[in-house]
Amino acid sequence: MNRTERIVIAGTGLAALRAAERLRELGFPGEIMLIGAEPHWPYHRPALCKQLLVGGTPRDFRLVAYGALDAVWRLGTTVRALDPKRRVVQLPGGEEIRYDGLIIATGVEARRLPGVPYDNPRVSLMRTLSDSLALQRAIGTGRGPVVVVGGGFTGCELASSLRELNRDVTVVARTAPLLGAALGRGLGERLTELHRAQGVDIAFGAKVQHWASQVDGIGVYLSTGKIITAAAVVIAVGSVPCVSWLHGSGLVLEDGVLCDSSCHALGAEDVVAAGDVARWPNLRFDTTPRRVEHWINAVEMARAAAENLLAGKENSRPFTPVPRFWSEQHGLRLQAAGMPHLGTDTVTLGPPGDGHRGVTGHVRDGRLLGVVGVDSPVAMIAWTKELEKQSPAKETVPSTDVKRRQFQ
Repeated sequence: MNRTERIVIAGTGLAALRAAERLRELGFPGEIMLIGAEPHWPYHRPALCKQLLVGGTPRDFRLVAYGALDAVWRLGTTVRALDPKRRVVQLPGGEEIRYDGLIIATGVEARRLPGVPYDNPRVSLMRTLSDSLALQRAIGTGRGPVVVVGGGFTGCELASSLRELNRDVTVVARTAPLLGAALGRGLGERLTELHRAQGVDIAFGAKVQHWASQVDGIGVYLSTGKIITAAAVVIAVGSVPCVSWLHGSGLVLEDGVLCDSSCHALGAEDVVAAGDVARWPNLRFDTTPRRVEHWINAVEMARAAAENLLAGKENSRPFTPVPRFWSEQHGLRLQAAGMPHLGTDTVTLGPPGDGHRGVTGHVRDGRLLGVVGVDSPVAMIAWTKELEKQSPAKETVPSTDVKRRQFQ
């Protein structure tokens, strides 16, 4: 080709950065342009409700590029639309950027509840660096308790960090126990007991019925009749994929960007997706497309998507990882591998030992689908290998010898 090829990466987070790195590792000589709404260089998102909240600075959590990217960064720029037939993405002000290949890595945004006074500076979400800094300001200017609406991983990690700061915390959770759907009822009950033992107040089944702005806080009126004058409120009720800019593009947008097993988006040519926004069938486990919102998956999928974009759909290989994730709460380290939520029963894989230690297997029809460990890093390495054996997948990682093709 006479002109320089260009790969556009929609997104400027972890997946976008690692995809750009992989393109250069594989020798892509053309232009790489990363476009994202946040004004910040990619950062370590899990730190937002952990280390950053308890005393870190934003500079501490900037991600490092492991090689020379020689890329164009369009930070603070929202991608408005995609026209795959013309191979352009549309930016504010009518600007259009042509691409030869496109990697969609726009991630997710915090889910918003109706009726919440988001204009109140004491109310924040927890997804971006700006969200975490807003929470820091709110708790720094008020001595009252903090209310966390949501009992998922983010809500639980926030509660742990706030107790580390010696702040009173109330978690408003829809169902009991904490993290029961993700980790199983048994472990969920143990975590609920741990949070309560550490001084976290938990209101299961409660809803916020009314909000009242006050000079020194915000009044939170629960359906249980309890009224809390909070220094800050955090809404942590999950996330939704950032796909509004893709409406009308022809891509399938049911709970994210629907992809085939090799990360190629359905409905367009030379378009792949990676990270939290992508929904694809992990053939290691079954053929049902799912999104996986975990840090390690974002890294691995970004690299696989970049490889398969360069290889082309016909020469691509399925992305079949064993998902892994972790969480730290009140000094307890949780590790998980596989798809624990697909299991219909649990089995103890290692002796509980002392305290909360142990590994639990999640099984279905006698097949191990996921493992969850509590303060058991060595055992988790062994059981993750066993999980890989019981759920084998050919060519789980694309070859480093990717055949570079020309874009159409």
